[in-house]
This record gives sequence, C-alpha cells and structure tokens, in this order.
Amino acid sequence: MSKLHLVFGGRVSDPQALDFLEPDKLDVVGIFPDYASAEKAWRAKAQATVDDAQMKYVVVHLHRLLEPALD
Repeated sequence: MSKLHLVFGGRVSDPQALDFLEPDKLDVVGIFPDYASAEKAWRAKAQATVDDAQMKYVVVHLHRLLEPALD
C-alpha cells in the first residue's frame, strides 16, 4: 500500500492548536505518495505564510487513517 499524505492549511483560532476557523475555506495543497514530497509541499506553504500567525499548514498521514492496524 502507498503511504499517502495529505497537505492542507487554513486559519486557526490558536497557532498551537488545530481548530480551523473556516473549514469550507481550507487550502488543500494536495495528496502526495510519500512523506518527503508532502513535507516539501508543506514547508513551501508554511514558509509562504510565516508572517501570518493565524495560518497553519499540516501533513496528515492518510495511510494511518486508511489502515491503522499496519502502523
């Protein structure tokens, strides 16, 4: 099975939490076949919004959600 990763981001109420304020306006960067490419995309988006403390981008390990018993 591929180890798929999702990268997305949006405005959060607290930069240290994951409470996204407007889920309907999330920026879905994409789904990536491995962590290295997901991290590269995440890093680019995070660095582009570094001056906006309310913007947060994350990497979600989709393979862990799809097949939790394998990890």
